[in-house]
Formats: sequence, structure tokens, C-alpha cells
Amino acid sequence: MNKRIYQYCCLLLLLFTSCKEANKEVVIKTDMKEKVATKMNTLGLIGGTSWHSTIEYYSMINQSVNDHYGNNTNPPLLVYTLNQAEVHRFQIENKWDSIAHMLVNAANSLHRGGATSVLFCANTPHKVYDLVQQKLDFPIIHIADATAKEIHKREVKKVLFLGTKYSMEETFITKRIEDNGIEVLVPEDQKVIDELHRIIIEELTYGNIVPSSKDYVMEVIKNAKEQGADGVVLGCTEFPLMIFPEDVDIAVFNTTKIHSDAGVNYILKK
Repeated sequence: MNKRIYQYCCLLLLLFTSCKEANKEVVIKTDMKEKVATKMNTLGLIGGTSWHSTIEYYSMINQSVNDHYGNNTNPPLLVYTLNQAEVHRFQIENKWDSIAHMLVNAANSLHRGGATSVLFCANTPHKVYDLVQQKLDFPIIHIADATAKEIHKREVKKVLFLGTKYSMEETFITKRIEDNGIEVLVPEDQKVIDELHRIIIEELTYGNIVPSSKDYVMEVIKNAKEQGADGVVLGCTEFPLMIFPEDVDIAVFNTTKIHSDAGVNYILKK
């Protein structure tokens, strides 16, 4: 009988200790959430070009903030989705001023909603970054700046840049990276540029991953490696839906992830 009483007392003590630790954990997490509410910046995402990659931004930023706090704390994040069909129409018609106007309106809407900074959830809209930024009194987080920092961090000196024909034929992304002392290669053959652009516009923006198209992109990367590239910048935020680090044996710079991380740093005031 005495043995049973002893065992019962030990069980009660164990339960008491467990409950006490559980309550302690609850208090810690409650305090943590109170700190989160007062310390995070509000970030606006301008997406929709395409919405498939916008989902990746939203998911990555939320997950990174969850990981930072070790719980399900979510960031103050606002999303404005552009009409992708309209954006593409303006691109074809070379009406970049109209695209800039769309971005300014989107940014101001997010700012009125509480966002103190915004980012474009794609590389190509950065063609009008300067036009948009000069009309705003709050910052846009530039994708090329974040990418250049990551390339330096990984000590890569020469990269291949892949993106839409706009970002490969023009220098609004590549020069900004080059200005940081990094050599940037882009495909020289117009047929290659056109095919990469077609893969993005006709397949990836619809969420379609075509094996033959992936093989084509992999061949372009292989050729750049033979030219001395020790890294590849996936400079269209749809390419990471198709190309993964394990697919190639050189450094892969996922601009969706890099840009999302820059957004997280802003949110957390790093």
C-alpha cells in the first residue's frame, strides 16, 4: 500500500511539473507575440506578374517570419495584385509609362493601407523602378540590389542572367548587379533570348512546367558554365518553379527567395 501511495505521489509531482513548464512556455510565447506586434514593419507586395510567383513570395515571407520567432507569428503583409494580361499588353505595345502608372497606383494603395515599403514581385517591372520611385515618398526594395549582395556573400564573380527578353536585352537589372563588381553574362543569340521569353510567357506564367523547356534552359546554363560562369541568376521569378539548385553544379541565385528575404529583413528591421 505504501508503495502505491509513493507511486501516486510521484505521478502527481510529474504532472505538476509538466503543467508548470507548459504554463511557462505559454507565457514565453505570449510575451513573444506582444513584442512582434510592436516591432515589425508593414511591407506591401505588388504581385500578379504572375500570381504563381506572387504566391511564392507570400509563402516564403510568412514562413521565414514563422521560423524567426519559432511559432506561427505572421508578418504585417499587404498584397496588391496587378492584372497580368493588361501588363503584358502594355509591354507588347511598349507602353511602359502605363505600367509605371499601374505600379504607382498599387504602391500608393498599399501605403494607404499601412505599408511603409513595397517590392515588385518580379524582375521585369524594375525597368520602370526609377520612374515609380521618384513619385513615391517611401522606398521600393530593389531586386537587383538584394541579388548582388547574395552573389557577393557566396563569393561568386561571374554569373549567367536569365529572365524575360526585356531584362536580358536591356540593362536595368544586369547593370545594377555589374555596378557591384560582378561580371554578368546574358545569352547572345536572339533565338535563345526569344525562346527563353516564350517559355516564361507561354508556359511558366500559367504554372506549366514542360520537360523539354526545362531541358532547353539547362542547356543554356551548361553553355554559360563553359564560358566561365560559376553561378546562374534566375532573373525571372517564374524560373525557380522549373530550375532547382540540385539540377545544376554551379551556384543558383533564386531571385524570388533572395527578394523575399530582403523583404523579411525589412519587416524584422534587420
